[in-house]
Amino acid sequence: MSTRTRVLFYLTAWLIVLLPFLFWWNTWFGRQLPDKQITAYLRDDKRPRHIQHALVQIGERIMRHDASVAQWYPKLVSLSTHPVEEVRNTDAWVMGQDTNGAGFHETLLKMLQDSSPLVRGNAALSLVRFHDDTGRPQIVALLQPVHVLAPAGGRIADTARVGTAVHQGGIIAKLQNPTPTAVTQVAEMTMEVRSPITGRIHSISAATGASVAAGAEIAVVDPGDEQVWEALRALYLVGRAADLPAIRAYERESRDIPDRVREQALLADQAIRARASAER
Repeated sequence: MSTRTRVLFYLTAWLIVLLPFLFWWNTWFGRQLPDKQITAYLRDDKRPRHIQHALVQIGERIMRHDASVAQWYPKLVSLSTHPVEEVRNTDAWVMGQDTNGAGFHETLLKMLQDSSPLVRGNAALSLVRFHDDTGRPQIVALLQPVHVLAPAGGRIADTARVGTAVHQGGIIAKLQNPTPTAVTQVAEMTMEVRSPITGRIHSISAATGASVAAGAEIAVVDPGDEQVWEALRALYLVGRAADLPAIRAYERESRDIPDRVREQALLADQAIRARASAER
């Protein structure tokens, strides 16, 4: 092997190692940011993950009782209406870490009307820290399966399998929608139908090759364990008797329900029944 070939070989191997590391380093939310960089990241609308990274760092510093983070509180309030769902979702979580944050309580109440069910749910969970149960219906909704509907009419080109774990934004189905491009021509536009939550696909309502109308149900997705656990923890504190049917669905013994989720459901059930008895 010539010297030039060896150099190219080692350079290629080095790049194969370096590039994934750089990608991980720039997207890892655990990387500590100095104050100046947090400020810059919060303003970086072109890179929503930079905003999320800064928000996570602020949240961690709040939990360490770092008073200096108050300098960014007005920005946290303004980010509640950011166009990117993931930013709003993280923002709702961060504001729940400081019940004394100026404007946080009022902002979280407004976020209960957000277009995203996850943002509404996270805002409701954060409000519990303010001893405010206004978002209780949104918390109960976190326990419910999500029905995924067709955004437009068309033909199902492909679907994920029942039982498959899916992340928020993961593809559940591909929909081919016929679109006229000229008087005598028709093209097929493929649309990706994505899951609004992290969870597991419970059922597929439309088989591959089937035609569906706009608004027709394509799939049902069960919520993920972490989402359910957080909702049950909140209902332990603010749940009411009307919430028990949703909670009891997680009390049964099943390989699909982790022990900690089942135990938290039982604890929430007991706490709600105890409160109801005390109010009589």
